[in-house]
Formats: sequence, structure tokens, C-alpha cells
Amino acid sequence: MDKVVTSAADAVADIPDGATLAVGGFGLCGIPSVLIQALLDAGTTDLEAVSNNCGVDDWGLGLLLGERRIRRMVSSYVGENKEFARQYLSGELEVELTPQGTLAERMRAGGSGIPAFFTATGGGTQVAEGGLPWRYDDSGNVVIASPPKETRDFAMNGESREYVLEEAIVADFGLVRAWKGDRHGNLVYRDSARNFNPLAAMCGRLTIAEVEHLVEPGEIDPDHVVTPGIFVRHILQGQNYEKRIEKRTTRTASRLGAGS
Repeated sequence: MDKVVTSAADAVADIPDGATLAVGGFGLCGIPSVLIQALLDAGTTDLEAVSNNCGVDDWGLGLLLGERRIRRMVSSYVGENKEFARQYLSGELEVELTPQGTLAERMRAGGSGIPAFFTATGGGTQVAEGGLPWRYDDSGNVVIASPPKETRDFAMNGESREYVLEEAIVADFGLVRAWKGDRHGNLVYRDSARNFNPLAAMCGRLTIAEVEHLVEPGEIDPDHVVTPGIFVRHILQGQNYEKRIEKRTTRTASRLGAGS
């Protein structure tokens, strides 16, 4: 089945207002920037995004956030986005902060048909006990807080400890970016750009992939496929990629020694 769409606008045309999106990438690495821009151009709003982070103020999911298109985030790390912090603390944005490994496993479980699982992460903290602020009002009062979660003690390697029940995530749509893909939707990722992309592809009911290189079926070694085409509904050849770095740290030439 040929799953190629010819434009980013066509790829996101079926995403309605109010949809939940699982978005791949880590920081600004491996993010589906072409699809995000297409959503911005389409005016799609009232979105819930499940992603490790929310980009930066002027790139990635930060573009949608800056235009008030995102109403809720489920994420792990938000430290690079000042507008994110402002909206969260002023009561404009609901945020469910989730430990990074737990977020990854919740997405994987959703794609695997596993409704919930127990993890030791968060045991004995507000992650398990509840009370984490999800939403503030404009006066700084907590109006929505995380609920308490079920816990159980399990013995592993002769040691008993508390484990927390975490529910799987299934999103309406998955938005991912791959290094290479074929017309059947089989995807290959490159280096750290693989982060969260296979999981977002799995847990989206309808997954849209943008790729840097679109090839014909049979050109990808089956052993190299990370996301099989069965998980992908549409695939798009991306264009004019701008690969940004969140923070660039350099040293001046005068500080470099002769042996550096």
C-alpha cells in the first residue's frame, strides 16, 4: 500500500481541534518540524500534546504553544521554554509532568495494548501520592492536582519495595520524524533522533511520519526497520530541514591550549 502524501497540509488535514497528539523527538532533535508547521498553518487548536518536552519558544511545539494552540501537555522536561513556564504558572496551560522513563513506557504500553503497568519510579513521592499541580488559576492557586495512584509491594531479587500503577497512553494521532522511510511506511531513525519517535508511532491511533529520505519498497534492509509500516498511516517527504541546537556552548580561541 502506497502511503505517501504529497504535502504536509494534506498529511495533517484530518487532525481536528481538540485532538491528542503523541509527538516524537527529544529536545529539538528528531522532532517532526514540518508537520508541526503544517498544524500551525492549518489553525488547529485546543490540542493535547504528549511529548518529552515542548520545544523552545520559537521552534518545535513551542510554535503551537506560542499561538495558544495547546491546552494540555503531558511531558517530562520543560526547562528550555520560558513561554511554557509563563502559561503554566499563570493558569493558561495544564501540565501533567511525568518521569521520563515512565512516559516512554506509558507510550510503549499504549502501542502494545497493555492498559497499565507497575513501576518503582515515583514510589513514596507525589507522583504516587497525588497533589502535583496540573493547573493553576491566575492567582497561583492549584485548581487541578494529580490524583493518588494505586501502589503495591512486590518482591524482586529478595527485596520488597513499593511500585506505582501507571496507565498507558493512546493518542489520537502520532507525529514522528524518521531519517529514512519507504512508501509502505517502514521507518529507520538515525542516532539520537530515534528518541521517543518509535513510541509516538506506536501509541498513535493514526500515525503520520515525515522523513528526510523517501525510498522505494525493498530499498531498506528489513533488519534496519525500527517502526514497521503497520504503525504508519501516512508518510511525507520532508523539505528544507533546519536542525537547531537548544544551547550552543563554545570556547574562544584564546582559551584553547596548543595541545587542545
